Amino acid sequence: MKMKIELKEILIKDLFEGYVNNEEEGVLGFGGKLNIRPKYQREYIYKDKERNAVIDTVMKGFPLNVMYWADNGDGTFEVLDGQQRILSICEYMDSKFSIDHRAFHNLTNPERKRMENYKLLVYFCKGDDEDKLDWFQTINIAGLKLSNQELRNAVYCGSWVTDAKRYFSKTGCPAYDIAKDYVKGIAIRQEILETAIEWVAGNGDDNVREYMSKHQKETHATPLWNHFETVVNWTKNTFPKYEKGMRGVDWGDLYRNHKDDNLDPKDLQNRINELMMDDEVTNKKGIYLYVLNGDEKNLHLRGFTDSEKITKFKQQGEKCANKKCPNADKTLTIEDMEGDHIKPWSEGGKTEPKNLQVLCKDCNRRKSNK
Repeated sequence: MKMKIELKEILIKDLFEGYVNNEEEGVLGFGGKLNIRPKYQREYIYKDKERNAVIDTVMKGFPLNVMYWADNGDGTFEVLDGQQRILSICEYMDSKFSIDHRAFHNLTNPERKRMENYKLLVYFCKGDDEDKLDWFQTINIAGLKLSNQELRNAVYCGSWVTDAKRYFSKTGCPAYDIAKDYVKGIAIRQEILETAIEWVAGNGDDNVREYMSKHQKETHATPLWNHFETVVNWTKNTFPKYEKGMRGVDWGDLYRNHKDDNLDPKDLQNRINELMMDDEVTNKKGIYLYVLNGDEKNLHLRGFTDSEKITKFKQQGEKCANKKCPNADKTLTIEDMEGDHIKPWSEGGKTEPKNLQVLCKDCNRRKSNK
């Protein structure tokens, strides 16, 4: 079905009529006929500056961007675009916040009338669920684009997403309380929920979507919460000394690959302490991966500078340091060369000129693969 669109003017006083915003009844307005926060919608994310700008725009009589409401065909409507502006307006008229120490009830009668009679431009859109979701994913809400997880919540909306958001998507939610020092992201932007799903399903959009598709029709998200809590507890027990570098590490992947390993927290901590003090290590977050999987790439070890490599290349007669190099008879340039530690970092070698040799790319990669 093709979306049918009709532009109308809605007075703010009509929008605010019957406004409620609570867990039991949801968020309703327009005489109870407008669902301001459908299941696929995002949480309220405006900061004070953005919220206040909406009210200032209305009070000055300047135009707000057009909004989009879905017409359900039964006399009820859902907000496709405009939720943040609508909530800013309704919460102010409900005296839930003030601007310059003036709430709505502190305004003069002319000021209140001016706001109540402000005309909002609203496109009423009529189509099927697929049409509505297509519109929702492409509309830009006040310049704040939807995050990937907000879009996924829209596509896989239902009882499972609603319950998952209870754990992961509210300010001060249980997931934030137990893991704020270990995960990055803003709960109301669904970033902690995305992390939780990746911890159990694997990284990447395909894995997250597959997991949400599989569980969409379920009534609760308790297994996801249990797994998240298990990963956090494993992390705290395995690495009991907290370091700033722990925030944002992919703990879900480490748990998946090492949960059955016989790990000694004291031994791990001693190795972590040494690595934290090592100037050669430039990626402190990678330390936690390295002490479990031994891959030096996680550490982003400090490399030689271009000037150091050029100087050494000239000292070597502009040749590869490997005496048996297959390219010995070829004319090489510095672009063909790579800096190499004579004594590897794992054996105590430092990134300093006396420990530098310049090898051609072929020789250096053969050496790295040994």
